[in-house]
Amino acid sequence: MDSTPPRSRPPAAIAVSLALLASIALAMAPARAVELTIDPKTALVPVQDIIPGGPPPDGIPPIDRPVFVSVKEAGRWLRETEPVVAFEWRGDARAYPLQILIWHEIVNDTVGGKPVSVTYCPLCNSALAFDRVLEGTTHDFGTSGMLYHSDLVMYDRQTRSLWAQMEGRAIVGKLAGKRLTVLPTAILAWRDWREAHPQGKVLSRETGHNRPYGRNPYAGYDAADSYPFLFKGKADTRLRPMERVVAISVGEQAKAYPVAALSGTRVLHDIVNGQPLVIFYAPGTVSALDQAEIARSREVGATGVFDPHLDGKRLAFRFDGQAIRDRETGSTWNILGVATAGPLTGRRLTRLAHVDTFWFAWAAFKPHTALHR
Repeated sequence: MDSTPPRSRPPAAIAVSLALLASIALAMAPARAVELTIDPKTALVPVQDIIPGGPPPDGIPPIDRPVFVSVKEAGRWLRETEPVVAFEWRGDARAYPLQILIWHEIVNDTVGGKPVSVTYCPLCNSALAFDRVLEGTTHDFGTSGMLYHSDLVMYDRQTRSLWAQMEGRAIVGKLAGKRLTVLPTAILAWRDWREAHPQGKVLSRETGHNRPYGRNPYAGYDAADSYPFLFKGKADTRLRPMERVVAISVGEQAKAYPVAALSGTRVLHDIVNGQPLVIFYAPGTVSALDQAEIARSREVGATGVFDPHLDGKRLAFRFDGQAIRDRETGSTWNILGVATAGPLTGRRLTRLAHVDTFWFAWAAFKPHTALHR
């Protein structure tokens, strides 16, 4: 008799989707698979908690030679409200559609001259960008096929150390204990990114791999009554496991903000470990993990986290029913922290690194996180 509580298993349809994804990955796995080993002597976490997810190493293939297209060309296959990962460095603005990242999880790229890895874990709904230069060595990353706290475990090809994506920390291997620098990024609607960056670059569907881009192999995964796949930890009951949060770490302190609460106020000011911040929320972005066709998924919105200071002065923001404005000048601001109208037009707030993710994942890695109520 199966004594597992009903909520500890994903719904049948989700289990089928995940099994299908694993079978696709196995069928298209590299002929010469990478061999990864877990040396308990170097492990910083219990080795039994690093779980095979189904695909072999690089069975979910990272994109190592990304090709980019213009906004106009990408508009032929991206729908207005589809989610993209936005990343910019030294004026080089790029969008990485989740309809592509959901099948590859890692893009090893160079943006504005900086080597970066843009990553996405569908099981945690976490998009994070990392500086892949560590102590003078440029690393490139692959998918290990393993999970830790249901999160993507990456490996670097230089040492084959294993890395937890949510932390950007090596948890097994030669580099165990090392951390990658997290760079600010955000998930937002294609329409909003396109309007902000009409000359920007968009990751192309020409990846060198045959995948049904635009389809979601995790259909229904982020349903309210769902539960994380292969999650062995004890879920923090302060929120439902799959509730979406905006999460940020400043030094040794971490805090999470339920997205559902932000959708009402649109703006929230706070201070974390001495760092003033402001969170913006904008409607109009759909989930990548809801319907089988991403473009038909339900709306979940988008967020941005910023330092509210500009020219040494701390601005106060509010949503006036029409737009986000600063009280000092009345300028209008978009979800990317750019003033689009008013005296401050064209000025930008400093972005702070954050992650939009599921509560269970953030709480598993940051069990002492403060929860905004």
